[in-house]
Amino acid sequence: MRGGIVAGLSLFLMAPAAAQTGDEVITLRREDMVVRLISFGATVTQIEVPDRNGKRANVLLGFATPAEFRAKNHKASFGATIGRYAGRIADARFTIDGKPVHLVADDGPNALHGGGPAKFDTEQWSVGPRTATAVSFTLDSPDGYQGFPGRLQVIVTYRLIAGNALRIDYTARTSKPTVLNLTNHAYFNLAGEGSGSVRPQTLQIMAGRYVATDAGGIPTGAFPSVNNTPFDLREPRPLAVGIDDRSPLIGPRGFNHAWLFDKPAGQLAPVARLADYASGRTLVVETTEPSIQVYTAGYLDGQDRGPSGRVMQPFDGVALETQHLSDSPNKPRFPTTLLRPGTVFRSTTIWRFGSAPKALVTETAQR
Repeated sequence: MRGGIVAGLSLFLMAPAAAQTGDEVITLRREDMVVRLISFGATVTQIEVPDRNGKRANVLLGFATPAEFRAKNHKASFGATIGRYAGRIADARFTIDGKPVHLVADDGPNALHGGGPAKFDTEQWSVGPRTATAVSFTLDSPDGYQGFPGRLQVIVTYRLIAGNALRIDYTARTSKPTVLNLTNHAYFNLAGEGSGSVRPQTLQIMAGRYVATDAGGIPTGAFPSVNNTPFDLREPRPLAVGIDDRSPLIGPRGFNHAWLFDKPAGQLAPVARLADYASGRTLVVETTEPSIQVYTAGYLDGQDRGPSGRVMQPFDGVALETQHLSDSPNKPRFPTTLLRPGTVFRSTTIWRFGSAPKALVTETAQR
C-alpha cells in the first residue's frame, strides 16, 4: 500500500463544494505572508514573503490575471495542481491486476502528467471550505479520464501555518483500482518574480541518490550515487551547476531530474532548501513524498510576461516538485502509486519561507 494512504474511510466522503467562483482571486494572509490562488487548476498564482529587511515580493513565476492563466498556463503549468499522474509513464500504458490501461501519448511515445490535452491543471475546480488562512479545492474526475480507471474525487487544501509557511494537503478516493501521483508545479524565484535568472540561488537536496533516466526521461530503474556528479546537492550549491552544465548527464536545458530520499515512506520531513544570497529569502521544502523533481525552467519559450511585465525566460525559476517517481506503474520495485477503492490517498508538502543574514547566505553561496 502506498505510504500515506489510510484504509477504512467511506468512499467519496467529501466536504461540500461551494458554487463556482469563476475568476475570483482568493487571498490568504497570515503573519508576513500573502498567498493568492484561483480555482482554475487549483493554482497558486502568487506568494509574497519578506526579504531580510522585511520587504515583501512575489516569489512565483506566473501571470498577472486569472484570464491569462486560463489562456496560457497549459504551456508551463505555473503553480498548478498536476494530475492524474505527475511525471512520465513509458509508452503511455501499464497494467493493473493484469488488465491493460492505455493513456494518450503527449510526450513522444510517453504520457506526461497523465497524457492528453485535458489535465488537472486545465480543469475548473470547485471551491470548498475557506477561511482567512485556508482554502480547499475539489475535483470530481470521471472514470476513464486520460484513460485512467476509476471515478476519482480529489481535495487539495492550502493552509497558511505558523512561521510563514504554506501547507498543501492532498486527499483522494477512487471507485476502481487506479494509480495516482499529484504535485504542485510552482516555479520559485526567491529574488522576486521579474528579477532574472535563478543561477546564483543555492539549492540543497537531502538525498544521496538520483534517478537515472533514458533520453526520453523514463527512469531506467537505477538509483546511482550523487558522488562526483552535478547531482550532489547534499551541501548547498548554486543552481548554475546544473543550468550551465553541458555534460551528457544534464544537457543544455539544466536540471529536469529527480532525487530519491532515504527517509521512511510517508514520513513528513525536510528534503530541500533554496536560498537567495542577495535578498536573504530562504525556502525549506518538507514532504511525505519519496522523491523530488527539480526543473530549472529550461523549456520556457520566452513569449510570456509575468506580473512584473518582464518576459519570463528559461532559467528564471525553479520548480521543486515533491511526488512519486515517473513510470512507477511499470516499475514494481519503485514506491507504489496504486490506489484501491476503500482507501484514501494522502500526501502533504510544506513550503516554509524564512530569511538569513547576508553574511551567512553569501558564505554558503560561495562554497
